[in-house]
This record gives sequence, structure tokens and C-alpha cells, in this order.
Amino acid sequence: MFLRNLLYCWLLTATAWGQWKVQPAQTEAHFRAVHTVSAKVCWIGGTKGQVLRTQDGGTNWEIHSVVGAEALDFRDIHAFNAETAVAMSAGDADKGAARIYRTEDAGQTWKLVYQTHQKGAFLDGIEFWDKEHGIAFGDPVDHKFFVLTTSDGGKTWSEVPRDQFPPIEEGEAAFAASGTSMVVSAKSWAWIGTGGSKFARVFRSKDFGKSWEVAETPLPAGKTSGIFGLHFFNRLRGIAVGGDYLHVSDSTQNVIVTQDGGKTWQLLPSTNPPGLKEAVTVYRQEYKAMAGEAPVASVIERLITVGPSGTGYSINGGKTWNKLDDSPFHAVSFAGKDGWAVGAKGLIAKFEGFRPTPQKKASRKK
Repeated sequence: MFLRNLLYCWLLTATAWGQWKVQPAQTEAHFRAVHTVSAKVCWIGGTKGQVLRTQDGGTNWEIHSVVGAEALDFRDIHAFNAETAVAMSAGDADKGAARIYRTEDAGQTWKLVYQTHQKGAFLDGIEFWDKEHGIAFGDPVDHKFFVLTTSDGGKTWSEVPRDQFPPIEEGEAAFAASGTSMVVSAKSWAWIGTGGSKFARVFRSKDFGKSWEVAETPLPAGKTSGIFGLHFFNRLRGIAVGGDYLHVSDSTQNVIVTQDGGKTWQLLPSTNPPGLKEAVTVYRQEYKAMAGEAPVASVIERLITVGPSGTGYSINGGKTWNKLDDSPFHAVSFAGKDGWAVGAKGLIAKFEGFRPTPQKKASRKK
């Protein structure tokens, strides 16, 4: 019995396939922002100043048009629960497009909590360490990244002095493509991935974004290429994915990992399918397997990466990749085993889970 159960679990983790199920959104807005709160609750941000919310697992999606933001593109969103969320718009600040909104009534009304008109400012991402402390960042202004922090849940924001940042390289910036070019972890740490220069770099803060250091990575970069998505398992182990948004199917190197908190990075084999990957996250399923007569708690973890060239997954930390499908997603978010991915023209899909691939029965010798 024990060996049979072990064999089944091995087959489940080694020869599994997954599936995205498209959900009707009834909007043609383009989506690059998604935050899964639970199996039932998910928030999405998009063009036309639209924010979508579900509280029934995606059976129904509410479409909220933020008043005064009809021309904005919400490129990142962070939700605390089914009622409270913060949405960030990407665009030129001097044209009125760099804003942050907050809702406390499930998206029925929104308050403009931050806006800047500084020339050159262009917001790229927003994250929260907890219900109070958060951070937002944007493209460089005066050769230093533009960073904001909050300590009241996003109700007010303050700019971090730019002298706390190392100088950028010529052409260096970040991509507001998936809401994951900046991530946070381990209470007070934050990381920002860049492109635009010769090689992608990763900026790192250990003190809620007050001070920063930077490390060069071996991932090639250019004006339209570099790091697009980051994920950290803890303060030491992290992964970054990227590519070139003008050549989304090119078989170029697009994965790097770190084991020391972002001080050093190593190249790994490219994803399958190859090409531009804009986000990477973790699917985590807890289950109980039988060890003899007693149930034993266990966990299945997989990396999932998405981009215009399709979805891939890895069962070994990114060392090798398997193709899931060709769905052209821009952003993805999971809460345990439950997750959604989003893309252009109202594309929303919920992950249906990994299932064991049917195995041929082995013949038995008499």
C-alpha cells in the first residue's frame, strides 16, 4: 500500500498537465494587473480605467469604471480582501497618467490617493509587505528610480529621497508589463528588475525601500528587453524571467535565479515555450498522502510562467520547463493552488489545477 501510494504521488508530480479555463469578462479592456486573494476573490486592473472583481471564483465579474480615470491604464493592483484594494495607473506623469486610487467598498467608489506631474515619472508597480506598509516605483527621474512608500495601507504616499538609489545605466528602466517587475518579501525586503541597458540588473532594499543596492545579472538586455517578472520564495531564493517585447517568440535566454537574496544571479535554460515571459509565480497545493494506514501532509509546488508566447511550468525550480499551452497572458497571480491569468482584449482565465497524465498499464509477465 505504501509503495503504491508513493508511486501515485510521484506520477502526479512528474507527469502532470494543467489547464486554463477562460472566463467571460464582457469587456474589451486590456489587462496587465491581477491579484488573487483567495479561491473566490480576485481583482484585475486594465485599460479604460476599469477594475474588475469577482467574489464567487470567477462565475461573475463586476466591472468598475473608476470615475475620472476613464483614459487610464491600471497596470498593477493590490487587494487586501474582497472590499479593499489599491490600483496604480501607468503613463506619463506630465500628462496626468501617474496615479494611485484606493477603494474600501468593493470597488463601488474610488479615492485618488496619489498623483504626480513630475516630468519623466512613469509608475511601473506597486506592492505591500502587510496591510499597512507598501511601496510603489516608477521609471528613473534625474537618473534615479522614482520610489514611493506608505505606512497607512496606501491612504497616503511619500517619495523616497533619490540619493538613496544607485545611479542607473544609460537607457535603464523597468517594464510595467505584469505588475511583477518589483516584488517584496521577508518583512522588509524589496527587489526591482530592469532592462533597457546592456544587461538586466536587480535593485535590492532591505529596509522598506529606504536604501538600495544593485547587482548586475547575466541576462542580456536592450531597449526593449530585460527582466519583466520577479518572484522570491523567501529573502534568499528568487527567480526572474524576461525577454524582448518586440520579439516575443525568440528562443533567447530568459531565466535567471539567485540563492543569496539577489547579490548574484545565474542563467538557467530557457522556458518552454520559449520567448518573452512577463511574470512568474508559484502554484502550491497541499494534500494528504497515505503512508501505510496513516495520512501524511505533503505539498506540490510548481513554478508557472506566462507571456505572449504561452505558459510553461517547472517542477525543479526552473532548471527545466514543460509547456502548458499557448495562451498569450501578460500577468498571473496565485494564492496557493488557486490562480488567475490575464491578457489583452478582456482575456481572463482561471487555473483548473494539475492532473495526472493518463498512464498506459504495464503488461505483467505470468
